[in-house]
Amino acid sequence: MHVPHINVEKTVHRLVLALAFILAFAALMLVAYWAYTANHPFDRRMFFMAAAIGIFAQLVDGALGMAYGVTATTLLLSNGLPPAICTGAVHIAEIFTTGASGLSHLRMGNIKKSLFYKLLIPGSLGAIAGVYIFTQIDGKELRPWMSGYLAIMGLYIFYKAFRIIKINSDLAHKGVIPLAFTGAFVDAVGGGGWGPVVTTGLLSSGHEPRTTIGSVNSAEFFITLVTGFSFALMVGVWHWEVVAGLILGGMITAPIAARV
Repeated sequence: MHVPHINVEKTVHRLVLALAFILAFAALMLVAYWAYTANHPFDRRMFFMAAAIGIFAQLVDGALGMAYGVTATTLLLSNGLPPAICTGAVHIAEIFTTGASGLSHLRMGNIKKSLFYKLLIPGSLGAIAGVYIFTQIDGKELRPWMSGYLAIMGLYIFYKAFRIIKINSDLAHKGVIPLAFTGAFVDAVGGGGWGPVVTTGLLSSGHEPRTTIGSVNSAEFFITLVTGFSFALMVGVWHWEVVAGLILGGMITAPIAARV
């Protein structure tokens, strides 16, 4: 009996294209809905500012596996937006940008399944806990603490960037679950931190860089799906132009960043 040969690479390529189309269509429909139901005129300046931030933040995140939230939230805060709106907008936009990034990494074979699955559930639980804590704190009290956290996280990223990574297979499977929970929790509370905590933690414990970055970015889609919907339900969507700009900038740049 003749068994037909299946071209795995071509099948994955077609699957990625189909999922990318669905993701782009969902983003378009959501933005159209926000525009239709908005009670204020379209803010062009806010939209293009957010798109530029989204492009820059996604280039950093897709290539390094970290810092989309830290970069985007910091830049939005510096433009005078309240912490809750900044964090909510970034996490809702990240549903689509991390989806595009994850598909790009899948297409290029950058995902390690065993690591991906270990990150998924504890990361989702950490995200829910973080959103709950965040929504219980007053925005005015939170702003200086959030700014300080983002500054410390930025310094932490620079510190990790200049350390020499040594791959150690004996340590590679230890501590993944608590690391994923912690990374998702601080990401939801502080507006960023999944990549800086999880990616750098895994690289320091001996994981191979390419598959670590791909797996962390891909798992982040599901983490931000939980976080984004939680923020949308608890905080709502304010300044939809900011979310739309972040989505557009991030989705356009994701394939380029994954290749980098």
